[in-house]
Amino acid sequence: MFRSLEDFVRTWERETAQTVKLMNHLTDESLSQQVVPDHFTLEKLGVHLSQAITYMMSSAGLDLQPMKERDSFKAEEISALYKETAEEFVSTLQEQWNDEKLTETTTFFGSETTYGNILLLLLQHQTHHRGQMTVLMRQAGLTVPGMVGPSREEWAAMKG
Repeated sequence: MFRSLEDFVRTWERETAQTVKLMNHLTDESLSQQVVPDHFTLEKLGVHLSQAITYMMSSAGLDLQPMKERDSFKAEEISALYKETAEEFVSTLQEQWNDEKLTETTTFFGSETTYGNILLLLLQHQTHHRGQMTVLMRQAGLTVPGMVGPSREEWAAMKG
């Protein structure tokens, strides 16, 4: 759980940079990749990460504007949308919440929790879907950048 906005924002900015780095490896050709039919494609996962920021944090009381629905996105648009949404979220968070808010309790999707814990849940949600994206990217033949340490390709390059 987070107890200060500053601690969360530092973590969020680091994680946002990692997510953008991952999304920047997507190609338009890879966006239809999915593990099995009727599951998220890479495109839907990438867009979902942006939508989830707005949906989850609006549900926690932040005044965030939902994104306009679209049928499809290009790879570079997914990364740009995510970056814009992540930055808008931080700006709104810093305007509307303070450190004291983080220790307050609320009901969030049927469970009682603190606002600081909601921020942790948002990060965990993002990490979960980034992991799914890396698997789909491998299946699509893309190079996957390291997220929490070097990727296979980065490790091989370091070994020389």
